Parts: sequence; C-alpha cells; structure tokens
Amino acid sequence: MTQYFDKHVFFCTNQRADGSDCCNNHGAQKARDYVKDKVKALGISDRHNKIRINSAGCLDRCDDGPVLVIYPEGTWYTYVDEKDLDEIIEEHLQYGRIVERLKI
Repeated sequence: MTQYFDKHVFFCTNQRADGSDCCNNHGAQKARDYVKDKVKALGISDRHNKIRINSAGCLDRCDDGPVLVIYPEGTWYTYVDEKDLDEIIEEHLQYGRIVERLKI
C-alpha cells in the first residue's frame, strides 16, 4: 500500500481550559502556522512532495512541550523558536535527516 503523504507533521496545539501548562501556552499554533507557510513557500508541500502540516489535540507529552511528531518515521521533536523549526524543515522535511538535538 502506498502512503498518501511522504511526511505528515502533527503539531500539538492543545489549549487546556483550566489554564494549566500545555503546548499552546508555548505558541504552538503560531509555530504550526509558521511551518505550514514556510513549507508552502519552499514548494515542498505540493502534489509531488506531499508534506502535510496539521494541528492535533493533546499528544500527551506535555512535560516535553511544545511538541510535534513527524510520520511515517514517528519522530518526536520539541522546539523553542523559529530557528529550531527552520532546522526541522531543512534537515528532516527536506533531506530526511533526524535533528538529534531537538528529538525527544
């Protein structure tokens, strides 16, 4: 069976109603939007490359947050800023290399 997406990226964008710590408290929605826009601008989310950026509810790794996971590899990352996200885009999404320093 052929996979529809080459890479599928899920950002935890969960926001807890009680205000307790969660990924969205660390700018997860903004980070997801940044990566989605950047991947589109780089032309790596087209029908040939099939990289998809999505939001997810709680991924249950709050202590490691903010988090994202890339499939089909099942590689989990944390990030602090756009520099970290740029490194994930360039290394993992463009060249298939795991970014060990951000891996959780």
